[in-house]
Amino acid sequence: MLVSAKEMLEKAKAGKYAVGQFNINNLEWTKAILLTAQELNSPVILGVSEGAGKYMCGFNTVAGMVNGMIKTLGITVPVALHLDHGTYEGAKKCIEDGFSSIMFDGSHYPIEENIAKTKELVALAGEKGISVEAEVGAIGGEEDGVLGGGEVADPDECKMIADLGVTMLAAGIGNIHGKYPANWPGLRFDVLEKISEKVGKMPLVLHGGTGIPADMIKRAISLGVSKINVNTECQLAFADATRKYIEAGKDLEGKGFDPRKLLAPGVEAIKATVKEKMELFGSVNKA
Repeated sequence: MLVSAKEMLEKAKAGKYAVGQFNINNLEWTKAILLTAQELNSPVILGVSEGAGKYMCGFNTVAGMVNGMIKTLGITVPVALHLDHGTYEGAKKCIEDGFSSIMFDGSHYPIEENIAKTKELVALAGEKGISVEAEVGAIGGEEDGVLGGGEVADPDECKMIADLGVTMLAAGIGNIHGKYPANWPGLRFDVLEKISEKVGKMPLVLHGGTGIPADMIKRAISLGVSKINVNTECQLAFADATRKYIEAGKDLEGKGFDPRKLLAPGVEAIKATVKEKMELFGSVNKA
């Protein structure tokens, strides 16, 4: 059964570890992440961007697949199904379609409009016990066509949004989606400290978890980051393993072309990546 992210993130904040949000793109992805979470006895958040939701035939299809898998695979660790970087309309749809958590990304709106829309979604989600993530200060890089330049959030704006009753807050601290450029200056821990002071017990979210050095991740967790989003790293691992399988001509041997065989190395690569991240984030045996 799906749960909201509220309890797992409050426990993570108090225990100074982070829960990974791993974005899903298809059935293989979902199965690999759920099995790894169960094996490591770790809570997990399955992230779905609006683009990926569309690709998988809509949020209702995604919710049906995830619920079916939890039941069939006997998954007992806490699992939240979360809309990643949702629009206002997308967030409303996910509330209707059975997601247990949503993110409304109002960071590109003027602060007043971000506040008004966030308030409304907090009320709608609250009726159904769904957790809500809000964002202040765009995260750098590209996410479904929205470009952000590694911006840094204003701690006072963070407090304004945190006070609206959201469950968790994503604040830009110089992090970027996708691959980090060679000249990336690193995370702004000075800003993170100020945000942490302002929002108190609220769990903070770090987007763009791929490519941030392990020591920075650990420091961010010590300063109140309780949820870390990973997507690109799983995609790169999957693509790399699939390429090697085909370049080795394995798809031409016997029934190597069968998608169950063709996609198996990629699935194993996703599992290995998720395991590595859960160990780094400290969520192993925290279910």
